Amino acid sequence: MDNPLKILFVSSEIESLVKTGGLADVAKSLPLALQQQGHQVTLMMPYYRTMARHDEVQYITDIYVENAHGAALRVPVLLLKIGEINVYCLEQNNYFDRPQLYSEGEYGYPDNGERFAFFSAAALACSAALDLDLDIIHCNDWHTGLVPYLLKTRYAEHPRLHRVKTVLTIHNAVFQGIFEHQQFSFLGQDIIAPLTDRLLDGYQCINMLKSGIRYADKITAVSPNYAQELLTRLGAHGLHEFFQQRQNDLVGIINGCDYNDWNPATDPLLPSHYQVDDLTGKSQCKQALQQAVNLPVIQQRPIFGMVCRLTEQKGFYLLLPALEQFLHHHVQVIIVGTGDSRIAEQLMALQARFSDKLVFINAYDNKLAHLVEAGADFFLMPSLFEPCGLNQMYSLAYATLPIVRGVGGLKDTVRDYDADPSQANGFIFYQPESGDLLNILRRALLLYLEDPEQMQQMQYRAMQQHFSWQHAARLYSDLYREALL
Repeated sequence: MDNPLKILFVSSEIESLVKTGGLADVAKSLPLALQQQGHQVTLMMPYYRTMARHDEVQYITDIYVENAHGAALRVPVLLLKIGEINVYCLEQNNYFDRPQLYSEGEYGYPDNGERFAFFSAAALACSAALDLDLDIIHCNDWHTGLVPYLLKTRYAEHPRLHRVKTVLTIHNAVFQGIFEHQQFSFLGQDIIAPLTDRLLDGYQCINMLKSGIRYADKITAVSPNYAQELLTRLGAHGLHEFFQQRQNDLVGIINGCDYNDWNPATDPLLPSHYQVDDLTGKSQCKQALQQAVNLPVIQQRPIFGMVCRLTEQKGFYLLLPALEQFLHHHVQVIIVGTGDSRIAEQLMALQARFSDKLVFINAYDNKLAHLVEAGADFFLMPSLFEPCGLNQMYSLAYATLPIVRGVGGLKDTVRDYDADPSQANGFIFYQPESGDLLNILRRALLLYLEDPEQMQQMQYRAMQQHFSWQHAARLYSDLYREALL
């Protein structure tokens, strides 16, 4: 590559090291794709107690992060590798030696603002101490939202960092990092005072995501449709005016899919493999799925699968009333996930009433997640909002037709049967109403029962979809160069 860029990717989690959601997948796959295109990429993250591969860690050096009183907090810098990419892990046990990353149970750690403000400050201190020669710092979500601001203030005169540009990716704007300003006092009044003036969110709170939106040189959303939604009051969760002010710097780039992990032709977690020109193995996976969850083994009975966190975002207040009606049909529904205890209780009560049709697994099981994707006929994603979504991409790869609400990345990746049967690979409904979801569920059931040839054609089209990280990396490369102009 001519003129490769030097990129620092700063993230609170990275897949294969520690993960709670899709951010971790992006933080691994996008840097690898950028490196394959010739860029020089470095990763930086906190060093958590729960991380994998502790035995591979290599100590590099100590850095020091000063607080407002002039005291310096020691931060060991540890090195891991993902492929050929250096991953610098910043160790500070007061902040990161905890049982979980962000919360225990359903409640976040009360000092999360201080923890990740410290991480932002330490990431820049580490970059300066290691004398990283950077062009771009790619930040992700609220956890790194202070990096662009600190770069433009504390490091405005730094011999190397003053010329570095920042890109902020919004993975989910509902999580904004709003904390009382006292949590940021260690940064010093000279830094925190102007931040407070410009970003105070009432009740003496600072919004860390808003900081990133204001001060990053470029902003990306994880799908083109989500970028448009961020310009609206509802889609931006109250930050629409700030996104509107930065509209010329906001770009939507759809996430890729890691087909090394999600490929029915090679997936080691499946009892049988299959590919687009021979779906025989999918029938065998369906039988194995029914056996695994103790449902009647009936090949002609359609399975509607769902694997997700149990949160309101995923549309459970639409789904639960719809299932009350839908389960009277000859169907099977399998839901796998953990989260909100109230949703779990409602699912368990519904399962008790329809025990031969509904199975709810209150756990996350990666092997079962793969089996659901392969063995189900349809995959449910009735999300209230979904910035990008990954499971619909997995479902398409596994010839499992997604049933989605037309929001965010779901609208960008699924083509609706009723809108264009000749190009369809799934089903879309739009209004957040249980009745609309029930109608689309019945529409999918009707297709399964009455037009198996059309369904098979949709499965073939689904498997031919490909969401490449290499394509996404090229778009990010163009955006980085635009930021440097």
